[in-house]
Parts: sequence; structure tokens; C-alpha cells
Amino acid sequence: MEQPLPTATPGPKPYTVAVIGAGSVGSNIASFLLLRRIAPIVLLVDVDQTLCNAQVLDLSDAAFLSNAHVRRGTHAEAGQADIIVISAGAKQRPGDSRLDLISRNLKVLHSVMEGMQPIRRDAVVLMVANPVDVLTFFAQKMSGLPKGQVVGSGTFLDSVRLRALLAAKAGVADTSVQADVIGEHGDSQVVAWSSARIGSTPLLDILPLSKDEQASYAAAARDKAYEIINAKGFTSFGVAAVVSCVCESILADQGMVIPISHWIEELGCCLSLPAVIGRRGIVRTVWPGLTVEERAGVEESAKSLAGIVETAE
Repeated sequence: MEQPLPTATPGPKPYTVAVIGAGSVGSNIASFLLLRRIAPIVLLVDVDQTLCNAQVLDLSDAAFLSNAHVRRGTHAEAGQADIIVISAGAKQRPGDSRLDLISRNLKVLHSVMEGMQPIRRDAVVLMVANPVDVLTFFAQKMSGLPKGQVVGSGTFLDSVRLRALLAAKAGVADTSVQADVIGEHGDSQVVAWSSARIGSTPLLDILPLSKDEQASYAAAARDKAYEIINAKGFTSFGVAAVVSCVCESILADQGMVIPISHWIEELGCCLSLPAVIGRRGIVRTVWPGLTVEERAGVEESAKSLAGIVETAE
């Protein structure tokens, strides 16, 4: 008598990352998620279904390089994903500051959040659209999720840019430089020079930069986005790379320490400070050692952001 075949035990449900916004930023984020094999399923969502479908068809041609699957999804489906990346919003035009975008992108954010309700209770929302700190604050309010589960890409990319510049100056690998840009992702951001390191050595011991040189490096990192936007109209590759790193730390519960925009209770706003990132978003904030001047710069950045939020409300 033949024995019945054993019943297969269902495995854990595969992780899903939803990317809302199928434009230049969102499609590149989806591409990095696919090619770096961050999640088995990537959903791309956009109100322009024709564009979204075309992007999915194009991305699917690259999916053979990974085991991941990409498809077009709805806002309701996105609300049930493990991570919801929101890149949808108006583009930053030449001459715009990031804060010029707030009125346009708040309307977009409200529509996106409304379409995703009810959002899965253990989802992590990652804001990418600008002005990211302000939108992260409003996304926390609109989502109904705990504040630690709603974060923004913040100054992670600014920090990556600064590290690359300093690494080139010191003649070391980018990964050997630990230097954080903190505060607002924008004009009032601050470089934490006092806690910067090359290996385990204080960076300023190896590169004794003058105050003018420090300001020059800080400006170069801050303004690189404007240089790119003025030439090609948008930035996409760098932000896609850092978003894929944040998603990886969340899904794998890696506990990476990343300068990322999140709610800072003592400052009363969302801005970037280094934080431990895990499966439920922010595990804890890691304040770097700061000089009095650097701390004052962060507090001034927070004051500016809080004023913008108050006006927008």
C-alpha cells in the first residue's frame, strides 16, 4: 500500500517592501532592492498606472539577477507590506530648497496615507520625499503607527557624501571614515566633527582641517544634491543605495547605526541623529559626542524645523 506523500509545511511569509512613487527615485529604489536581494517581493505603486506598469515591465527584465519578484501594487496592498518606502512627491526644481516643497508634498502624503489605511501594525514607514524631516513628522501623525516605526532617510546620504570626500583627502577607503551629518536634511545640517573618526583615531588628528576647511567640506556634502539637480533635474542613485541599506537593516534586524530622521523627544521634532535600526524601526538614538557649538547647531536646526511644522499645521 502506497504511503501518502507528506504534507508540506508552509514556510514563513516572504518579506515585502512597497515603494510608493514610480518616478526616477522610486524606480531606482526598486531596482536596488531587487539587485541587492533585500526582499523577495517588491511592490511598485503609483497613481500613474501606465508609468508604473512600464517601470515594472522594465524592472522585471533585470529580476533574473536575483530571486526577487517585482509587480505593480495598490495603495491598500502597500499598507500591508513589511516596509513602506514613500518617494512619491513633487520633484525638487532648480533653485528650490527642500523646504519649498512642503505644501505640495503634504498633499501627496495625505493622499498616500489615506489610501493605505489601515496600515499593518508592525510595518515600518520610510519617508524619502522632501522635505523629509517635516514629512516624517506628519507621516507619524497620519499613519497611526508608533513614532519609532516611521522614519526618514534624513542625512544618511549627506553623511555618505561627506565620508567619501574625507576618505579621498586622507587616502583611505570610504568605509574607514566614520563621520556623521546630523540635524535637518537641508540647509541647517551640522557635521559632528568632534566625534568623527578614521579607524579608531579622531579624524581631526589625521586631517587637521581648519575651520574654513571644515566649512568647505560640509558645504560640498550639503550642496552636492543641488549640483546634480541643476544638471539633470533629480538625484536618484545615491538615495536608492542608502534606502536599500536601511531596508536591509530593518528586515535582517541588523541593528546598524545610521544617521536617520526620527522623532527626538527632547528636541520636539524629527531630525537626523545616529540611531540603531532594527525590525521595528528605531531601537534607540545614539547621540554622538558634540561640542557646545555643534549641539547649539543641532538645537537651532530643530528650532527651525519645529517652526516650519507649526506653520504647516
